[in-house]
Amino acid sequence: MLPKFSKRQWLTLIIIGLADFFNAICVSLQSPFFPKEAEAKGCSATEYGLVFGIFELVVFFISPFYGRYINKLGPKMLFNSGIFTSGTTAILFGLLDQVPGHMPFISLAFIIRIIEALGNAAFLTASFAIIAKEFPDNVATTFASLETFFGLGLIVGPTLGGALYAVDGYYLPFVTLGSALFIVGILTIIILPHHSQDAGIAAEKASIFRVLRIPGVLVCTLGICATSSSIGFLTAVLEPHVRQFDLGPVLLGLVFVINGGIYALTAPIWGWIVDKCLNPKIASFIGCVLIAAAFCLIGPASFIPLDESLRVIITGLILHGFGIAAILVASFTDALRTSIARGLPDNIQTYGLISGLWTSTFALGAFIGPSVSGFLYDHVGFRNAVIFIIGVHTLVGLILLTFICSKSSKNSYKELDATEPLLKDNNGGTNYTNGQDENTGSTPIKSHRNGHVLISSSIGSEQQVPCAMNNLLRCNSFNSISKQSQWSR
Repeated sequence: MLPKFSKRQWLTLIIIGLADFFNAICVSLQSPFFPKEAEAKGCSATEYGLVFGIFELVVFFISPFYGRYINKLGPKMLFNSGIFTSGTTAILFGLLDQVPGHMPFISLAFIIRIIEALGNAAFLTASFAIIAKEFPDNVATTFASLETFFGLGLIVGPTLGGALYAVDGYYLPFVTLGSALFIVGILTIIILPHHSQDAGIAAEKASIFRVLRIPGVLVCTLGICATSSSIGFLTAVLEPHVRQFDLGPVLLGLVFVINGGIYALTAPIWGWIVDKCLNPKIASFIGCVLIAAAFCLIGPASFIPLDESLRVIITGLILHGFGIAAILVASFTDALRTSIARGLPDNIQTYGLISGLWTSTFALGAFIGPSVSGFLYDHVGFRNAVIFIIGVHTLVGLILLTFICSKSSKNSYKELDATEPLLKDNNGGTNYTNGQDENTGSTPIKSHRNGHVLISSSIGSEQQVPCAMNNLLRCNSFNSISKQSQWSR
């Protein structure tokens, strides 16, 4: 059943989804054939590997800056500038084969890739913030929908790029798909709603450091970073691990899209579950368990007495897809809810801060994963290397479990909505007459705060203290009651 969104919300979701799809295509376009072109120019694997890695590093550093100043820059302006920058740099990247010589080629590749990262970070940070602003009651569902579009783009990008490369060489995939993203950017100018600057936002002085001082948000960032590290881990070393099975190009490509495909299909389901009925930290914990189990099979891990089998590896990749969907979808919603609950303003700047933090920590993990996996693969082999990912997700899962258990303890105060009646009939339970509990004779303590009322547990003074103190307590109670109206305000 489709959610009941307004026309403005549907248009926003569709246009951002299209932008997500084509942006992911342009970001992932280089992987099938850029290494071959770079080697033809005399570049080493280290050099063109850094061209890929510098992208994530720039996103990591710049995303918090975008999130911090999104209210001043404007989410729509940041979104559009990111789209146009990504589209333009994709087209320019397709002209690199015309550059003669080793040093000019690799230098321009670095420059273009850095500028593309600046645009991609701006686009992603703004898109998450806009979604949080436009869909306050369905953040997880809509965020998951965007991740589905992005995941499909990451799958289609290398496939379509390779097909266009086979048709007419290096330049065609970049020029074609970069132009498509540029056209989507023009549509966003027309369709995407404008968000006015939130008043009084400067006085809040919200910053990324204030957000990271919130333990619940810090745990979310650990989960995001660990999950993206697992994705990067497989990106770097899965191909040499499955090379032993002598797969053809088509089958090898299918192996690489299993976890991404499962992620794209299950992300909306996880989003709906988190929005409707499941604590996001429980969803993240389940994701950690699934990813740890997945890498036990993908290796298989050296402590598991299983032989290396393509069937077992595929089973592990399916579990990995379920796990990354659970964590990445739940973590954004959890970080946003936790930040607002801990006192950050419910406005576009907070949405931008959380968006920037999510994008930044994901990029950090995407940078760490391939770096660590390559080192471990060379020194200890794949079956021992996967223990790193298993250990990281076990640790994050234990931290999440600690948070879940600590939240299960009941608060001594019951928080009631402003419309909920405080007086109950005799059949419904406690009844207060003249401000006193009929069962205990005590006066409940009431405090009005932000439209809610907090009622403490009733304690009868005569029942709890010696009789010699009762008169003194009554005198003090009279003084407190006379000041109650001022306190309530």
